Amino acid sequence: MVSTSPTPASIDLSRIRAEIQALQPSLVAWRRRLHQYPELGFREQQTAEFISQKLQEWGVDHQAGIAQTGVVATIPGKHPGPVLAIRADMDALPVQEENTVPYRSQYDGVMHACGHDGHTAIALGTANYLAQHRDFAGTVKLIFQPAEEGPGGAKPMIEAGVLEHPTVDAIVGLHLWNNLPLGIVGVRSGPLMAAVELFRCKILGKGGHGAMPHQTVDAVVVSAQVVNALQTIVARTVNPLDAAVVTVGELHAGSAMNVIAGTAEMSGTVRYVTPALADTIARRVEQVIAGVCQTYGATYELDYWHLYPPVLNDQGMTQLVQSVAEAVVETPAGVVPECQTMGGEDMSFFLQAVPGCYFFLGAANPERDLAYPHHHPRFDFDEAALGMGVEMFVRCVEQFCR
Repeated sequence: MVSTSPTPASIDLSRIRAEIQALQPSLVAWRRRLHQYPELGFREQQTAEFISQKLQEWGVDHQAGIAQTGVVATIPGKHPGPVLAIRADMDALPVQEENTVPYRSQYDGVMHACGHDGHTAIALGTANYLAQHRDFAGTVKLIFQPAEEGPGGAKPMIEAGVLEHPTVDAIVGLHLWNNLPLGIVGVRSGPLMAAVELFRCKILGKGGHGAMPHQTVDAVVVSAQVVNALQTIVARTVNPLDAAVVTVGELHAGSAMNVIAGTAEMSGTVRYVTPALADTIARRVEQVIAGVCQTYGATYELDYWHLYPPVLNDQGMTQLVQSVAEAVVETPAGVVPECQTMGGEDMSFFLQAVPGCYFFLGAANPERDLAYPHHHPRFDFDEAALGMGVEMFVRCVEQFCR
């Protein structure tokens, strides 16, 4: 869809920025309201109602209740042209907030610890601006997606038809990112984030007395050997030039000091950025577990899930976003391509369906104690990033829908 990328000189920095800066207090208010009332995946009823209320106030056509709690807004321009989608996730995490800010979560055990409240506020700000400035060619769809943190809302929304009527030609999205300083844009073509796969395994041995191991098949010993052997998948199966991770995050076995456990349960995650590794690593995980169990006389039960594919950015759309960022960002470091992460995102499903670009917007400010990592109980970000996010989206519309 993108034949040429804009040059920085083609972007009028003065025309839009003042109005977006004037919107900043509202962006902060919306974000803080969302932060106070966080909701887990597919339970975002209050969040969806708040979004719908704002869109209705601004006269923006929208549909709610898509894939349970998703919302899609459609803003046509004054002239015919392409269709650009903007995606924002809106779910929170099962984390107990430790911040003491006035807008802290009102719900025990639930917190916006990853910035999705900011993503939603940025998308709302974009909708507000575009509703008043429809002098673009084509249509903009704003997709407010549930359940990014799991089990995943992107795929159900696609299956519900959010990329149709009208058909979406390209898509963009952002993630506020505390791994980058405030205002820095991280964007690159190709793989940006890793695939997410999960496994759970139960080792079935034979329990017995701790003093009589010859009568048993020790599930603790077997599981320990499995954990060690799984590490050889990346070390000896994956090309060293391809990033991959196999992590066992849980291991539970045993009930007493003098009892040999008959069963052990473990679970973990697999990450990689090369799509061709999907079947390879999954197959090797089972082969390793089966081989170790056979060696020690145990059996196993294995469940394996392919949750999200890698986030792969389209080259043409990445050039568009990068050109916009290079013109807009005024911090010294500006735009950086060294931003890959083995974290995952179900934005990947949208990028499989249509060309697009997902990028990071730096939001960390250590001087204000706003640099805790994502998913930390004290996660928070510099809200100056909200207006920056709106400007990035608006200018992407300006460049794509023309």
